[in-house]
This record gives sequence, C-alpha cells and structure tokens, in this order.
Amino acid sequence: MTKKMFWENPYLTTHDTRVSRVNGTEVTLYSTIFYAFAGGQESDQGTISGYPVCSTRKDDMEIVYTLPENHGLVPGQPVEIKIDWNRRYQLMRLHFAAELVLELCYKVLTGVNKLGAHIGPEKARIDFAWPENLSPMLPALTAEVNNIIAADLGITSAFADEPRERRYWEIDGFARVACGGTHIKRTAEVGPIKLRRNNIGQGKERIEIYLCSLS
Repeated sequence: MTKKMFWENPYLTTHDTRVSRVNGTEVTLYSTIFYAFAGGQESDQGTISGYPVCSTRKDDMEIVYTLPENHGLVPGQPVEIKIDWNRRYQLMRLHFAAELVLELCYKVLTGVNKLGAHIGPEKARIDFAWPENLSPMLPALTAEVNNIIAADLGITSAFADEPRERRYWEIDGFARVACGGTHIKRTAEVGPIKLRRNNIGQGKERIEIYLCSLS
C-alpha cells in the first residue's frame, strides 16, 4: 500500500521515498505526495527522480505512476518526488470552493442530485440534475460562499476509517463531508470566487467555479 503523505501534509512540495515495484514504465512507491485523480480532482504534475510523470492512477490502495520508457528505476532505489506546487495549490483552492458550493446547494435546493464534478487548475464545475435555470440563485450563492471564505474558518481533514482509507473534511457547525482529496487548512486560502451557470442539457445544470485571481 502506498502511504499517502499528501493527506498528512498537503503542503509538501518535495518528498524522499523508495521505489516499491517496477513493471515496465509503471512504478509504485512506498510513500508519495503525488495525488492521483479521484473524486473529480485532477492528478498532480511533477517528477520522480527527475523523470516526468506521464500519468497517474489508483489501483486499490496503491498509486501507479507511468514514467518515460528510459526511466531506469529499480525496486528499492531512493527517489525524490517534486510536484508542481502552483498547480496543486490552485487545485486545492478550487476543490474546496466547489465543496462549499455543493454543500450550500444541498441546503437550498431540496432534492437536488449531483451528477458529477471536475476540478482542474483553471476552474471547477459541478453538474446537477435539476429542472430549472440556476442563474437566479447564483448571486446569493456566490455571496454566501464568499462570506464563508472571508470568515477564515478552520478546516479539519482526517480519517473516518483509516484501514479503508476513508476520509472527511469538516467545518465545525457547517458540515462534515466524506472526501479523500487534498484540503487547505482555512477557508480564507480560497480567496474570492465567482460562479457561472451553464446549461448542459434538458434537466441538467452546471455551475462553474472560478477563483477571481484566475478568471
């Protein structure tokens, strides 16, 4: 099992570890700070021992990295991981902005169903099954999210079930939500956001989330 150091400290940008297995271009490590796509959050980008990581995937409790064919790594070899921190931090901020939007939508839209989500470094989106145009509610929703962000509330992120690697985030008095992504420590780190509505089909609505510094 790959030890996920990005849960213990999501602010790490470098990490020393060892190779556990090699299968051609696929490599697994004993521990990692390199997040693999899950829950809509994109994988990190960066290098392992100087080799660019071409792709990343979860395999049960392991994380498998695909490296260039000439990587030359062998089991037991010490390696250094480096991640693109600016990209990771954008993902963390947009991820949590999307979490706030989703929880507030659950509170105000009775019976709404989430269809999917995606968090990239430029924007996040959440897709809903909903029969009405969501545009009229966006100004109030944006204001409420920005109020929570500005309040600089503490965010707890921890295991709900460590053997099965099930985690959650919590803001005391607001929500406790199952989530295995990388999380910021305080809401103010998100910074001001803005929202846009996108109609993606009959009975489907999309809310796009942007950091004001990126839009």
